[in-house]
Amino acid sequence: MKSTVAIYPGSFDPVTNGHLDLIARGARIFDRLVVAVLQNLDKAPLFSAAERAEMLREVTREWSNVEVDLFDGLLVDYVRRRNAHAILRGIRAISDYEYEFQMALMNRRLEPNVETVFMMPAEKYSYLSSRIVREVAQLGGSIEGLVPPLVVERLKSKVH
Repeated sequence: MKSTVAIYPGSFDPVTNGHLDLIARGARIFDRLVVAVLQNLDKAPLFSAAERAEMLREVTREWSNVEVDLFDGLLVDYVRRRNAHAILRGIRAISDYEYEFQMALMNRRLEPNVETVFMMPAEKYSYLSSRIVREVAQLGGSIEGLVPPLVVERLKSKVH
């Protein structure tokens, strides 16, 4: 019997409740969901890749079919190495769509056997991004309800 494996890639700097919404829904759809933390050397993330992966492992523990991993380089190369069949991507607004559409078409060109599956987050998370969470936290605003409690504590220790 064939097992359907999907990769949910991202920087997750930090993981938000919007990410967790997609992870929970992706875990119901796919036999296995690999949350792949991008190690992008061109960016200066607030949390290291190892810290982001550790937080994700902690907050995704309830889903037995979810795995957290690190990757760099081309996403399709990582997808091939993991024998995955799909890439899961979230789209919050029309502004996300254009970029995600271009990436999906390029990924299809590079690896025609892998499908990109787009999901919209729950309405209450449609405006939420890691960047906004970081900015609010750095300016001393409340991020309660936007990220898991573990992430609230880690952000407080990083920005204060």
